Amino acid sequence: MKYFRSCNGKPDTEDKFITVTIPLFIQRDHYRCPVRWAGVLLLAFVFLAPGFFLTSCYDEKFTTDTTDTLSIRIDTLTFDTVLTQVSTVTRFFKIYNPHGLSVRVSEIKVTGKDAHFFRLNVDGYTGDIIRDIDILPEDSIYVFAEATIDPDQPVSVSPFILEAEIVFTTNNTDQQVTLIAWGQNANYIPGPNSPNRISLLTCDFGEVTWDDPKPYVLYGTLLIDSCTLVLPPGARLYVHGGIANNQLGIYNEGLIYTLPSGKLKVTGTVTDPVIIRDDRIEPDHVGSWAGIRLGPESGPHLFTYMHMSSANAGIIADSASVVNIDHSSISSTGGPGFYARHAMANISNSLFYDNGGQSIALTFGGTYEINYCTVASFGNDAEAILMNNFYCTDPLCSEGVLLNQFTGRINNSILIGSSTDEVWMADAGMTGQGLMDVQMRNNMVVVDELLDPENFPTFFESICSNCFEYSFGDTLFVDMFKDDYHLDTMSVAEMKGIPLPGFADDLDGNTRDLLLPDLGCYEFQE
Repeated sequence: MKYFRSCNGKPDTEDKFITVTIPLFIQRDHYRCPVRWAGVLLLAFVFLAPGFFLTSCYDEKFTTDTTDTLSIRIDTLTFDTVLTQVSTVTRFFKIYNPHGLSVRVSEIKVTGKDAHFFRLNVDGYTGDIIRDIDILPEDSIYVFAEATIDPDQPVSVSPFILEAEIVFTTNNTDQQVTLIAWGQNANYIPGPNSPNRISLLTCDFGEVTWDDPKPYVLYGTLLIDSCTLVLPPGARLYVHGGIANNQLGIYNEGLIYTLPSGKLKVTGTVTDPVIIRDDRIEPDHVGSWAGIRLGPESGPHLFTYMHMSSANAGIIADSASVVNIDHSSISSTGGPGFYARHAMANISNSLFYDNGGQSIALTFGGTYEINYCTVASFGNDAEAILMNNFYCTDPLCSEGVLLNQFTGRINNSILIGSSTDEVWMADAGMTGQGLMDVQMRNNMVVVDELLDPENFPTFFESICSNCFEYSFGDTLFVDMFKDDYHLDTMSVAEMKGIPLPGFADDLDGNTRDLLLPDLGCYEFQE
């Protein structure tokens, strides 16, 4: 290239020019100012040559080793603004190339059920999918993520917790960063700055009441110790499920766990029940939160006028825990609705349905009383109610069995489902040892193999007095296919009960007949 100059900054009478070829050589022609022009040429070489080398002569080399991936120093990016209006929030982080060769990120995209709430900007490039981003050796680039949320939309459109993943594909290997944002104005536990964590609720043996009109949303695991958590009438607790990542070895998030000095006190009313369920409440969504576990020796716990649903397991009462469940429903669980292991429980005027395992499982002994309950186990092979007095120390129950006394009283209840045996008992004790004490009165049941000689052939004579066998096709509920378990006008459960002191109304608050009450959680209404 040619630079035309005159010495001393003055115009020259001749066409003086200098021809410079960079970076191979420097050629001078008709040179009049050797000292000054030497400096100019040197400066030109110093400033122009590096850029020329970088843009024209650098041979960039890329690693293709599948183990040479990005260094990403976060696993979760949280948008920590609790929203009260339409909001756009941007967060960012860096991705690093720690290797000695360049890395080409072949694809970066946002995936997941809530991906449409998020947008990306990577190294200045935007789009739903960004491809072929190069990072030099030991260099880094910024990743910007933006969340736009309208909390005034219904939860079916903008759920309480929005979750997606940024997936980085490098050398055919995927890495991801979780995106979490809050879609509604609510009380988030443990709070937006610390998702996926274990929260400890303690109050020096006092009470903490969650009575804010806004719902409470649990993300992670809640441990209750030396404290009673009170959920008053109308309280709403939504729990976010998913795969857990914590120190407790729990496989599903959304666990409520009471330590020995922790208690739960749910005190709804017929007009303002307490709602406990997953945080996605759109139709046809199946939740996956872990459930409520009442730890060993904890309680007494109270659940009254509570509607609980969409958990992996409803309520698990562990060894020596004490629980009372009254005027409540537990439904749409992946496993049992209520599972007890050597516990003490009183359950009355309650409804169990759409449970993936046994609706009620009472194991390893304990003391239990069930009155006026409807237990409908349709659509699976598990029993409506299981009762046993043992615990196997190995999966095949071949190395050892532990025994405990079982005492059960079941009255005025409906225990049915789609299997041929909806009531199952197992006594692992010696004959005459008396470790299985079950007395049932005035119940609607479905049994078959339970009556075999090796099981309980005298079930109706010695255990279930004045009980009634349900035959498929009998008129019983209004519409069990729509989960309406109120009694039909011609229901075979009408006027089959016996009066029980202390039980004056049903799940809906309707008065029970004083002389001939109906079976189950609902008293028939004209």
